[in-house]
This record gives sequence, structure tokens and C-alpha cells, in this order.
Amino acid sequence: MTSARQRLGRWGEDKTAAWYEARGWEVLDRNWRCALGEIDLILERDGVIVFCEVKTRSSSALGVAAEAVGWQKQRKLRSLAVQWLGESNRGAPDIRFDVACVERGQVEVLKGAF
Repeated sequence: MTSARQRLGRWGEDKTAAWYEARGWEVLDRNWRCALGEIDLILERDGVIVFCEVKTRSSSALGVAAEAVGWQKQRKLRSLAVQWLGESNRGAPDIRFDVACVERGQVEVLKGAF
């Protein structure tokens, strides 16, 4: 990945984390990694844990950002969430999988995307 793409991705994650925090969510983890992969944001509020995949685009020329989270990525994120929950010793809380789309500086969160 080029450093410009890394900067764009980090900027989108920062914007998304701020979006959640402004709505009372606590960021538990950012860019959590294990051998299976990475989860962009893990958040908590009122006993609900959200695993959020952030997709940032500088334009829609390659399609809508949410389209990049297909069934394979969804399956992978579910496996990563199980791993994170096992390591966090949080039991079996309510969980949700969101996809955040950041385009032209605007954050749109698809709550319960899958």
C-alpha cells in the first residue's frame, strides 16, 4: 500500500472514530491485528460492541465504498470478532457489525450492515 493510501485510510478511520465518539461510543481498539487479519475499529456503548470496517474513498470512480465489503470480508470480520472477544474476556455481549463509508470528508455509517 502506498503511503498516500495509508494516509487516506488513517484519515478516514480518524473521522469515523470521531463520529462514533461524538455519539457517546468509546473506542476500545483501533487497527486490532492477529494472524487472521485486522479490525479497523472496535467500539462500545451501553453493553453493545461494534466491530466497524472503515472504507475511505477520495472519489466514487471505483464504486461505492460499502461495495468493497463482500461476503468474504464479512466472514473474515466475523472470525476476527470471535478472536477479539475471546481475548478480551468480555463474555457474550450484544454485538453489531457496521461499515463506515468515508467519501469527500463525509462519514456515513451503515449500522448492522451484516
